[in-house]
Amino acid sequence: MARPSPMLTAADSSSNPVRDPESAAAPQRTKRGWILLLLTLFVPGGAQVVAGNRAFGRAVLRVTLTVWVLIVVALVLLLVNRDLLIQTFTTSWVQLTAVVVLAALALGWLVVWVDTFRLLRLRLVAPGMKPLLAFATVLLLALTSGVLGYGSYAINLGRNALNEMFEPGPAIDPVDGRYNFLLLGGDAGEGRIGLRPDSIHVASVNAKTGKTIIFSIPRNFQNAQFSEDSPLWQTYPEGYNCGDECIINSLYVDVTQNHQDLYPDAADPGAEAMMDAAGGILGLEIQSYAMVDLGGFAQLINAMGGVTVTSGGWTTHRGHRPDGQWGNAWWGPGTYTFDGDDALAFARSRHFSSDYSRIRRQQCIQEAMLAQFNPRTLVSRFEEILNAGEQIVETDLPGQQLGTFVSLATKGRSQPMGRLTIGAPDFGDQGDQFTTYPDFDEIHERVDGMLAEDGTPQAGGAPGDSPVAPMLFVNATASLSATGGASQGAEGATQGADSENPEDWPEPPTQPDGSPITEEYLMQLEDAGQTGMLEEAAKTNHLCVAGNG
Repeated sequence: MARPSPMLTAADSSSNPVRDPESAAAPQRTKRGWILLLLTLFVPGGAQVVAGNRAFGRAVLRVTLTVWVLIVVALVLLLVNRDLLIQTFTTSWVQLTAVVVLAALALGWLVVWVDTFRLLRLRLVAPGMKPLLAFATVLLLALTSGVLGYGSYAINLGRNALNEMFEPGPAIDPVDGRYNFLLLGGDAGEGRIGLRPDSIHVASVNAKTGKTIIFSIPRNFQNAQFSEDSPLWQTYPEGYNCGDECIINSLYVDVTQNHQDLYPDAADPGAEAMMDAAGGILGLEIQSYAMVDLGGFAQLINAMGGVTVTSGGWTTHRGHRPDGQWGNAWWGPGTYTFDGDDALAFARSRHFSSDYSRIRRQQCIQEAMLAQFNPRTLVSRFEEILNAGEQIVETDLPGQQLGTFVSLATKGRSQPMGRLTIGAPDFGDQGDQFTTYPDFDEIHERVDGMLAEDGTPQAGGAPGDSPVAPMLFVNATASLSATGGASQGAEGATQGADSENPEDWPEPPTQPDGSPITEEYLMQLEDAGQTGMLEEAAKTNHLCVAGNG
């Protein structure tokens, strides 16, 4: 068989409009330009193979094929083993590798785009199409190399923040199928000596399903017990029982100022002491803690663009009264989008209401944060959220388990949360009397019952006998910790039993003549010293749900 002559080969090459656009008509040159751009967008290196340096194009194609294989593997893992995928991508060295690879891909794709732009030969394209092709090249370059470059930057930012937040210590194992995680909202506000945790919750997370039960401990809980293996057993063998001064949120300051020597190896002795106290109260082993500085809490909410909640009652806060004077202002029933300062004031308001109502509003704000902590919010406000989270979160959670807890948090989002307040109303009609003289046997029985319903029963009930599980804050993390859900384990109806459905809420209180309560009316009651009537007006402010209700 005769070989084709060199002259024939050259002729064929010169008649190929892709490699030699000068031989093509104007419409073919324009079509060629768009084809080269699409090839570089979807198959980087393809434009070089068909119209430029084939060796360079084939090298780029090999990289492209490798990337597509990795994407397919990730998608398969997402479908068949999401936990493994999450754990892999939350590993520090994997994140560092991703930072380097994405930066290299961004730079490499930039080089390919520049070479493709050279291959377009705009001088041969119809005058009207030149600016369109040039604009399209710049736009596609920004959408590809630019996005990859920002992705590298964002992953590196997140990696550094997580390394700052989480400890490098050994992993913790679930006990009896659960993790227990203490969540503290710390406050060193005006008029206070030292930091006091005003928000105290234990998140117990099922290590398999991610289902979470939140145990809320009122800040004024007294006579907290300690197990015999706790360092505080030596100092308080009969519990933290020095009277009204020994409410549980003062323990952090007491240990920080007077008993740091009992926790010589602890980075935060006060937090370790709070873990022992919460474990003693609930009969659980607390494995880790996270503390959010409520002073910086507002910054995180502002970074998220605010939070939206629907309230079923009147809640007081510091602001301008109807007469223009500074004092106790009021939010009435309705839907609000709070900025950070207002959200914090709403969650912390305690005037004319109970600690239970305060806890419920804290949970509501936390639920709203979790509901709004979605991919759109994270992408659009990534740096602000990350910076705020890094500044306000303290935890001893081991960083190597971040993937495990993120996976559990993801599972838990789709399940209703259990909730139990260690005090009124979940413990009958005993009110604040129960938080002063608690029945620990009853508490342990109720806690054990809720864990048993979730398929992870306690082995005993005495502090330290067996542990339970925590959930992560996410977000972030987050949340920092998710709390809320229907109250479970309380006998009979409680104040909050129907609080998740606004349609079932009772009507807000009215004035004695039946007319609606107004801010002016509440201002007049306060000026007249009618505390009882103000408490009656605010009695439904525990009713709250995230969002628009």
